[in-house]
Amino acid sequence: MRRRLLALICVTGALVSGCGMLRGDHERRTVTVWLMKDSASKEFLQRFTEDFERTHEDLRLDIRIQEWTGIVQKVRTALKAGSGDGPDVIEVGNTQVPLYADGGRLADLTLESMRDWGKEKWLPGLAQPGKDGNKQYGIPWYAANRVVIYRKDLFDQAGVTRPPGTREEWLAATEKLDSGGTQGIYLAGQDWYTLSGFIWDEGGDLAREQDYTWRGTLDTPAALRGMDFYRRLQALGRGPVDADEEHPPQAGVFAGGRVAQIIGVPGLARAVVRQNPALEGKLGFFPVPGRTAGRPGTVFTGGSDLVVPRNTDDQFAATAVVAALTGAKWDTELARTMNYVPNKTTLAGAVAGEEGVAAMAAGAAHGRATPHTPQWADVEADNPIKEYMTRVLNGADPVTEARRASRRITEALAPNVG
Repeated sequence: MRRRLLALICVTGALVSGCGMLRGDHERRTVTVWLMKDSASKEFLQRFTEDFERTHEDLRLDIRIQEWTGIVQKVRTALKAGSGDGPDVIEVGNTQVPLYADGGRLADLTLESMRDWGKEKWLPGLAQPGKDGNKQYGIPWYAANRVVIYRKDLFDQAGVTRPPGTREEWLAATEKLDSGGTQGIYLAGQDWYTLSGFIWDEGGDLAREQDYTWRGTLDTPAALRGMDFYRRLQALGRGPVDADEEHPPQAGVFAGGRVAQIIGVPGLARAVVRQNPALEGKLGFFPVPGRTAGRPGTVFTGGSDLVVPRNTDDQFAATAVVAALTGAKWDTELARTMNYVPNKTTLAGAVAGEEGVAAMAAGAAHGRATPHTPQWADVEADNPIKEYMTRVLNGADPVTEARRASRRITEALAPNVG
């Protein structure tokens, strides 16, 4: 954190910054914050900056917007910089925290989390990836997760009067919708994030750690039940079995044909309407159904955490920024502005007025993240889960293919384990 004496002119490369004089020749300390592109609007950052600098007269903010492309190496380089030469606060993807915590280069924020920040109310899909053992490094900021986006008019035509509340109701409704030239659901064969939720709902996982070693677990009975549900649901549409949800982009498929449902973040609906304005007012949202009524299904939770590098030269000031951004006032303001889920289950009411975000918040309360190991990035780099899904959907034996995929996951997570 660079210290500088304010003169009549203040120069910064920040997107938003405050520049002011304190009485006399007092020194105002600068907190450098890296936030990711499109995480927050320019107007939100301006409002936050003005409020923070008004209530923290000895600090000023230098907020610098980063691109997601290449960010992992850029953050790793910054974490190795000399004291005070890098950013003081960094926004990172929730599943990226283990990559940066490895090697002890992040500040331990466990005490603040327990004493001041109410960690027991955090969304699990954001909080868990931010931990390493009993230490909290990543502080939940905002979340986003998948919901079911559906055509209200097609539901009405098929006589489906309300969104399904359980998985079995969902299958029955989708089967009814899948007729007369309408796809009951468009679900690509390699949408492994959606599959993960079904596996977690059954009590399974993609991989688990035992005796300090990670192993793939797609071949457990619970994980196989999750894959079987995915197979049954995917068959009620014409999604390609050998592609993921971006090839082709499912928003375009939904906009261009008679498709009753897709699974995606609520913001995808805006892309659908842009491509087909005739669907304005015809789209609805409901949480991914769970196994039992009254509890939405488990979903993969994406979003961001805030971390403080250990090489900051003013951890107190850095944690003040984290506390403000993740506190109830500004976290709910961000959620309303950007249609996110706030970082605590107790703040879900702040977005209850927006149907898509409310559905997302209901699912986020039961959210999960990918296995909590830095090596998970190696699994995704050559993702064996996608190949496994395609093979099963093409009729291969699920047990055999699950064992094959689990071995490949184990090799990526623990190369020396046979």
